[in-house]
Amino acid sequence: MSDDRVQVRRALRALFSPLGCPDPYPLYAVLRERAPVARLPDGTVVVTRYADCDRVLRDPLFRVEDDEWIARTWPEGPDHLAVHSLMGEMVNQNSPHHERLRRLVSRAFTPRRVEGLRPAVERLTDALLDDLADHAPTGPVDLMERLALPLPITVIGELLGIPEEDRAWFGPRVRDITSAIENNLLGPDLERADAATAELWDRLGALVAERQADPREDMVSTLIAVRDADGDRLTHRELLANLVLLYSAGYETTSNLIGNGTATLLDQPGLLARLRGEPDNVAAWVDEMLRFTPPIQIASRWTGEDTELHGVSIEKGTQVVALLAGANRDPERYESPDTFLPGRPLSGSLSFGAGAHYCLGAALARMEAQVVFPRLLARFPHIAHAGPALARTRVTSLRGYDRLPLELK
Repeated sequence: MSDDRVQVRRALRALFSPLGCPDPYPLYAVLRERAPVARLPDGTVVVTRYADCDRVLRDPLFRVEDDEWIARTWPEGPDHLAVHSLMGEMVNQNSPHHERLRRLVSRAFTPRRVEGLRPAVERLTDALLDDLADHAPTGPVDLMERLALPLPITVIGELLGIPEEDRAWFGPRVRDITSAIENNLLGPDLERADAATAELWDRLGALVAERQADPREDMVSTLIAVRDADGDRLTHRELLANLVLLYSAGYETTSNLIGNGTATLLDQPGLLARLRGEPDNVAAWVDEMLRFTPPIQIASRWTGEDTELHGVSIEKGTQVVALLAGANRDPERYESPDTFLPGRPLSGSLSFGAGAHYCLGAALARMEAQVVFPRLLARFPHIAHAGPALARTRVTSLRGYDRLPLELK
């Protein structure tokens, strides 16, 4: 067996190991250089170059894993409420259903509504930083627990109209669903996800009934109005499923962005001083954080027709996994891709996807991060790691920290 094939097999085995992969970036490089279109033993195709990943995201020939995919590959899947709900989300719908759902949901997710949240995000960030300052003298503080998670949970709860007293209840149930997805919807994880979905649907159904009787200026009320309007409508399943999606996507990605970005700054201490010196340029820094350590690592599609990628023939019905984090470090796209370089000449990344399925909440996540980092650095002149962080190391759609203890002064 050639050295290339050995290196590729080792890289794929390490990347998709159930035990996790602490540092996937050298392995992404191996695949980009030696097998930009590689196959797993089950026939799944894995792509790592920017151009290939970008095409997989934009070309409608590559379809998201929808009801048709589930019916063919896992016929009993929809018997599980968690799967039934997931398949009702707009991110798991292809044309024309995806366009219909996105058009309806986007009415409640306008740039004006997102930007209108900025003052509230600033006030909430300051309050959470006060809490960090209160706890810092007694020892290490966990950034994830006290800032990176509560900020986006509160913001998306406010945007959706989830009552403040209910937001702590929603978090663990949403995490049960995302954990099951990360573990391929198997075994006990799927059972917990089914139970969590049932509870979420009951609670959201009750909230929908309340907002029908008493509409407010929130997303739930807006979506109810959309559902009840003439023309295209949201079904009850689509309404509840997409509320679950918006809640989970509204905080998981943002919390990982804040955690990953903070860890990157601490791993290269010179960056802290630089960002402190140019807070007005924070947008470029957040964009580079998204490229350098993206909170979303992969996207999965399947081929609706026979096709080819990088000269490799791919049959209809093949699952294709785009390693977005690998594409974000492609030297054919970015100069010095392993260097953290805010304001690089060619910015942007695939971290929020591309094409028709580009993340609807990207602007909200960026805005929250742009508020957090200058305030965090201005509030604490000294920030350092304070013990081992607990990182999620599996190459799944989400990658971040469960715990990030810091020393703050």
